[in-house]
Amino acid sequence: MRRARIVIAAAAAAITTVLAGCSGSTQAGAGPDADSITVFAAASLRSTFTELGRRFEEQHPGTRVLFNFAGSSDLVAQLDQGAHGDVFASADTANMTKAVRAGLTSSDPVNFATNLLTIVVPPDNPASIRSFADLARPDVEVVVCAPQVPCGTATRKIEDATGVRLSPVSEESSVTDVLGKVVTGQADAGLVYVTDAAGAVGKVASVDFPESARAVNTYPLAVLKDSGDPGSAAQFAALVTGPEGRAVLAEAGFGTP
Repeated sequence: MRRARIVIAAAAAAITTVLAGCSGSTQAGAGPDADSITVFAAASLRSTFTELGRRFEEQHPGTRVLFNFAGSSDLVAQLDQGAHGDVFASADTANMTKAVRAGLTSSDPVNFATNLLTIVVPPDNPASIRSFADLARPDVEVVVCAPQVPCGTATRKIEDATGVRLSPVSEESSVTDVLGKVVTGQADAGLVYVTDAAGAVGKVASVDFPESARAVNTYPLAVLKDSGDPGSAAQFAALVTGPEGRAVLAEAGFGTP
């Protein structure tokens, strides 16, 4: 029954993902607007990169920053299929390596942040989740990321390290989808990044667990080979990896690489 309910939505997400910009939007795969750059970024970077995009536009009048937020594996697939982008920021090094090996990047990837998983539950924690092992209880409906997504890979690493095997009712294509299912009461618990949990205070409660330290995700970014404005793309990358970007990321709960 649980397995029948599992939904891996990567393909659908690749089709429906919308590029949301600081001051505009366009469909994924569409060509860039004049005087704009398009940043393909992991879903867990939505709030921080939106803020950095706003600052970049203030510092570079006339240049817009458009974003495509989705699971890192979906983003690589979109780029490999010809979608236009200027910068790629992944939630793990494995998907960045795929982009590099596919010849999609023009600069060496730079690691700029790290992240850990935590458990999120409804504010009243009706299933009384206290530990990672509690997620394996048969009466608990847990949602996780699909294995090909960085947060799903991290979940598998923790399962392997602890010997605790989960039976999720759903596997999602992005960490924000996992969070959404807990926020809307469709699950008793979910595994998301600490930064996502911090951004949903009041909607969910966090249950930290020490085993999460066994699966630290490192975030790299790189300028893309087909960038129509490599100069602006490099300037945005410099903003993210520089002191201002690191401060915004640290405030959201990201660690340093």
